[in-house]
Amino acid sequence: MKRNENRILTGNKWLLPALLFTCAFVFLFFPGPADAQEGITYQKPPKEMVDLVDAPASPMVTLSPDKEHIVLIKRSLLMSLEELAQPELQLAGLRFNPKTNGMSRVMYYESMEIKNLKTLKQYPLTGLPGNRPLVSNFSWSPDGRYIGFIITSGEGLELWVGDVRAGNCKRSCNEVLNNVIIRSYRWLPDSKHIVFSGVVKGRGPAPVKKPVPLGPEVQDNAGGKVAPVQTYQDLLKSKYDEEVFSYYATSQLYILNVEDAGSVKTVGKPGIISQASPSPDGKYLMVSSIIPPFSYLVPYRLFPTVVEIWDMEGNIVKTIANIPLTEDIPKGQDAVQKGPRDFMWRGDAPAALYWVEAQDGGDPAKNVEIRDKIYYLEAPFSGQVKQGPALENRFMDITWGSGSTAILSEFWWKTRREVTWLYQPDFPGKAPKVIFNRSSEDQYTNPGFFVTTPNSRGQYLLLTDKSGKTLYLEGEGASPEGNHPFLDSFDLKSFKTRRLFRSTDPYYETLYAVLDINSLKILISREGKKSAPNYYVKNLKNGKLDQVTFFPHPYPALKDIEKQIIKYKRADGVELSGGLYLPIGYKKTDGPLPVLIWAYPSEFKTKSAAGQLTDSPYRFPYLSGTSPLVWITQGYAVLDDASMPIIGEAKQEPNDTYIEQLVADAQAAIDKLVEMGVGDRKRVAISGHSYGAFMTANLLAHSRLFAAGIARSGAYNRTLTPFGFQNEDRTLWDAPETYLKMSPFMYAHQVKDPILLIHGLMDNNTGTFTIQTERFYHALKGHGATARMVLLPYESHGYRARESILHVLWETYQWLEKYVKNKK
Repeated sequence: MKRNENRILTGNKWLLPALLFTCAFVFLFFPGPADAQEGITYQKPPKEMVDLVDAPASPMVTLSPDKEHIVLIKRSLLMSLEELAQPELQLAGLRFNPKTNGMSRVMYYESMEIKNLKTLKQYPLTGLPGNRPLVSNFSWSPDGRYIGFIITSGEGLELWVGDVRAGNCKRSCNEVLNNVIIRSYRWLPDSKHIVFSGVVKGRGPAPVKKPVPLGPEVQDNAGGKVAPVQTYQDLLKSKYDEEVFSYYATSQLYILNVEDAGSVKTVGKPGIISQASPSPDGKYLMVSSIIPPFSYLVPYRLFPTVVEIWDMEGNIVKTIANIPLTEDIPKGQDAVQKGPRDFMWRGDAPAALYWVEAQDGGDPAKNVEIRDKIYYLEAPFSGQVKQGPALENRFMDITWGSGSTAILSEFWWKTRREVTWLYQPDFPGKAPKVIFNRSSEDQYTNPGFFVTTPNSRGQYLLLTDKSGKTLYLEGEGASPEGNHPFLDSFDLKSFKTRRLFRSTDPYYETLYAVLDINSLKILISREGKKSAPNYYVKNLKNGKLDQVTFFPHPYPALKDIEKQIIKYKRADGVELSGGLYLPIGYKKTDGPLPVLIWAYPSEFKTKSAAGQLTDSPYRFPYLSGTSPLVWITQGYAVLDDASMPIIGEAKQEPNDTYIEQLVADAQAAIDKLVEMGVGDRKRVAISGHSYGAFMTANLLAHSRLFAAGIARSGAYNRTLTPFGFQNEDRTLWDAPETYLKMSPFMYAHQVKDPILLIHGLMDNNTGTFTIQTERFYHALKGHGATARMVLLPYESHGYRARESILHVLWETYQWLEKYVKNKK
């Protein structure tokens, strides 16, 4: 490291001067947009890439709860810029369309076809309006006879119901739905009724902003309350914002009788309802409502909330909790809010509510024996609250079975410790038994997760055999040879497993659902290097395989693409890997190729876990517009998902040596490609999205390994995310040297190789404000770096519009051709 760099990184005494320098540098020397601007229209890359972007997506498949039918849902992976440019309000951590009272940027379905799994008869769902109905929010009735969905029209959101047996559908009521916050509809267990949230009738016009403010906007932290909140996006900023949020987020609950079209009754009073969950027996609703005061620091989910139990007439049966405004969650990945949280119904009981409460004030820094406790309250909700298990770590999940069987999981991020218990809720005198106690990072010993199946009420419970003594596990089956998904039986007495199914090469088969555990029939997805995923019914007793879907290869001209898993080592011995793709027809005698490496760093606590392989060479290669694989069509070797582990063993923090490890990871990847003879060391590009963009900028700032870089939607100045980022628990004031050293913004003067910066102008991801890219570009330009900044109108953290994606490909194509493939 150069001497002048040590001054900014060594010792807390340099923190204030460094920050002052940053502020002065940015705001005095670069007060506005770059002066070298281009008037440019949307461009398109070469035709081969356009064809890949426009390739039809395979239909989405969903299985009915009775496991008799599947629905094939045609979808488009792209939106038009016109669709993306629809009105959008960004308030309280939400983005919604005020014209529809629904979430914005929705990816719509276009058509649906129903297929009987036994007869394989396939027929369309008729009755949909227009040539291209905007369908979303698909949901099965518990008995599998009906499918509910929403159609967006000029009037707003309409609730539709399709009859699977008849093969037709129709609009179910005249009410307009409200989908701003709440999941707008839920089936009741009788499969004949739906509870939904609608726009309040007669609510009047939306609030109008006064042209002249009545006074300044003020935030006050009287008393010095500690509130180390993250850098959230789309927050409320004024009283007017509060009024608009309340106007659109307020909804009215209704209950629809599906078999009596248009029969709707009002339930309860309007409110800012964030949850309305029916009990498994359909007699009660758990309703969460947001109330003032609102916050300008945190999103709506941390606003004051009242949790109540209503009957089906809307009468309040019981107030469960009054949760105050939560602006003071302690720092750390293991931190949670104070008081009760995670309110849910027990799936195995008619109407029993459970929730979790932190015993350490939500603060992982406190040294306590018990972190979380589980509590219950059963209908009619007039009795005493019962206490469930006490957990040494944070509550993670409960999977319910019968009253005598449940699976309880807890987790602690700091140590990556995951503990799974066998829990018997109907026998409180019996202590839970540990089933698994393991590191969540160790994928080679991952036993998988327990399989569930829906009951007649639509509740997903643990799948068991006839005796109730056997459960089932499914998992990815990671191994040094690659992933081999599996299905195991699990004996509740001995805790021993027996393998029933394992994906075998040269295919990659994953369990979609268990159709009949007694006859051992399962529904799987099967794919290969050159065969697109399709669905099959597999009989595990005799091995018989019956194909159910027949989706064609989405880009047959590129059917000979192959994936090769390569393994290599970092200088310190850490095992690394990546998926290598070469242009079709390439031979080593053609010589080394220009290379694109695409990656995303991950933190680990052990070297052994960091080196594990969690991929398969038999996965089908998807070449969508946002995939780096498209570059094989332009003569590049692509190393996709290259390992970039950042390891901090024992009490060491991974990020304290982030730069050194990152450079070592990249060096090892390049060395391997050169050793194989497929990569040209002088023509390698590095690229990534979000944290991968952050990685890209750091590699260009701290090494000369790459000919160029492409960084998409990243954050580059960690002083702008001072209360933590990614998986960093410490704040800027806890670890100033780490924050500064990891910020490529601070090393803009060291970037000597070309960097292309791309960002959506409406990024909604925590911490990746668009200003991160703008300020980094200004710093690069100020130091004479070769840089280009592309800001995409209307785009968020991920890019959705066809025009945007094609233009990103064009920009990247121009960049790689000039600075990598044809580098002088």
